[in-house]
Amino acid sequence: MSDLIRDAPIGQLLRWATNNRILQYPEERADFQCPNSYQHPGEKSRQIPTEEEVPQTEPEGPPVEEAVSAEPEPVVEKYEEEEEGEESELEKVKTAQTARTSYTTRTQISRVGTRTALQKSVTRADLEQQFTLATIEIGPSRPIEPEQLPDGTILVDWYSTTDPENPQNWSFRKKLFVMSLIDLYTLAVYMGSAIYAPSELGIMERFNVSIQEATLGLSMYVLAYGIGPLLWSPLSEIPSIGRNPPYLVSYAIFVILLVPTALVDNFPGLIILRFLQGFMGSPCLATGGATFQDMYSIIKLPYVLSIWAFAATCGPALGPIISGFSVQAENWRWSLWEMLWLNGPIFLLLFFFLPETGSSNLLLRRAQRLRKLTGDNRLKAQSEIDQAQMNTKEIVVEALVRPIQLIVLDPAIGFTAVYIAIVYGIFYSFFEAFPLVYNVMYGFNLGELGLTFLSVTAAVIIAVSWYWWYIYYRVEPEIRKNGLGAPERRLIPTLVVTFFVPVGLFIFAWTSRPDIHWIVPCIGIAITTIGIFLIIQCVFLYLPLVYPQYAASLFAGNDFLRSSVAAGAIHFSRPLFDNLGVDRGVTLLAGLTCGCSIGIYVLFFYGDRLRARSRFAAK
Repeated sequence: MSDLIRDAPIGQLLRWATNNRILQYPEERADFQCPNSYQHPGEKSRQIPTEEEVPQTEPEGPPVEEAVSAEPEPVVEKYEEEEEGEESELEKVKTAQTARTSYTTRTQISRVGTRTALQKSVTRADLEQQFTLATIEIGPSRPIEPEQLPDGTILVDWYSTTDPENPQNWSFRKKLFVMSLIDLYTLAVYMGSAIYAPSELGIMERFNVSIQEATLGLSMYVLAYGIGPLLWSPLSEIPSIGRNPPYLVSYAIFVILLVPTALVDNFPGLIILRFLQGFMGSPCLATGGATFQDMYSIIKLPYVLSIWAFAATCGPALGPIISGFSVQAENWRWSLWEMLWLNGPIFLLLFFFLPETGSSNLLLRRAQRLRKLTGDNRLKAQSEIDQAQMNTKEIVVEALVRPIQLIVLDPAIGFTAVYIAIVYGIFYSFFEAFPLVYNVMYGFNLGELGLTFLSVTAAVIIAVSWYWWYIYYRVEPEIRKNGLGAPERRLIPTLVVTFFVPVGLFIFAWTSRPDIHWIVPCIGIAITTIGIFLIIQCVFLYLPLVYPQYAASLFAGNDFLRSSVAAGAIHFSRPLFDNLGVDRGVTLLAGLTCGCSIGIYVLFFYGDRLRARSRFAAK
């Protein structure tokens, strides 16, 4: 617990206030024994292990050499059957001997975060290697020798393969706790979008505005949390900043803004404050995935991201449930006050207990402590060197230009971004369709209307359960047995669930009538939600495998496009349903998704050809 508080914002403040006399790191304690490799660089603390000394651990998947070996030379191919066993043993010894001096090989022994693994993967072989390493047990703790660069710089690394400071080595309970904090944060911020919806009628009456103007409070919030990642995501990748400052500084401003938003008495001010709220709340969207990538290996990440996506999807659906009855019983401001009551305690939890997870930041600070301890200025973190080489132009290009460039210049990225934007926009069109169906046709009040959104939550629970089963019993065994394979294999579930979206929409469109029980349209919405959720999960698993080096830019661009379309959908869906009716309006949206379903099949069957022509895909 002390380590958790030490690395949280409150702990860092206490350390600063006491000049690091409390909540000390190991390097600051009197009993710390500095590894010999940092006191006397270049001297071996012990002999390089022989074959007998290499720990024999039972791997969960294929050996590393199977995933990374290059094409065999003819002489090896000729005698392959005779010398297969001997060659395998030689490879093991060779790997052990180079583990002390080669940075690339050292990552085969110690775990690296998913973000680091993707950034290091330039080719398909690199990616295969990272997935294979994620399936192998670390084994007994082994010291890690720092790498020494030609200019004499000594790269500060984790002290051992089981270094407790490495987020990849944290206990299951600590990872679960940190994951829960980020999920709560995400749920609360996303809930802030649709929790506003039941207040729209009261806002129309108070400020004498139209429904289109009143919905700006929802659309601007959604648009802002799509713009935010373009700033917050690259900011959190700067080693000297890390993950926590963007989280806590922006979230503190977010919570403060909740007070004037609930008190403001002019319409333009309300919309501006809602936009600023969405922007300041967006780091959970921009950096939440990166935090999970810091802690979990590349093969276990889908489970964690699906829970995070559950929070992000259910947040908007739960918002109207929370505010529907209170707005009806009190007034339109109650939905805005409820945001303060929800987010205030969550901010305090993050402030007291959220540790830093970025390895680049953690190793940079360790290097600073070791320099102070040893007086050796040659001790530096790799991230420290990388940061010194950063320039403003590169950061701007990576944050603003690269995401758009990927979408425009690569057809596969462009299609998936448009498809996800369409289904996400349809999801937000529900907030305009539901009142027309359940208020007007079925006579529900605001509170009862909010309860219909439980169909979305139930659908996501079903989708997550099936997705976990699929990953555990189908995907993981296949990777361990046959390697990563073609990235398009991650799209197999979409070949079926892509039809869930139009089918569910058709059911909702043509059963939304007073003479048909209200639960039937809810079933249609649930089917559509299952399709939307699983499509997004599969696509988000597919994209980093094709474009590993550009994963951060891919998600930033995708976030921006889908949030922009969702913001537009909030405004175009009401006139669409008013002019065509819910039945024909929703049918039109369903038709768009049918066209996208064809695109999914094209991507699945011809994805290899698209990758071959792409200038961004890993070769």
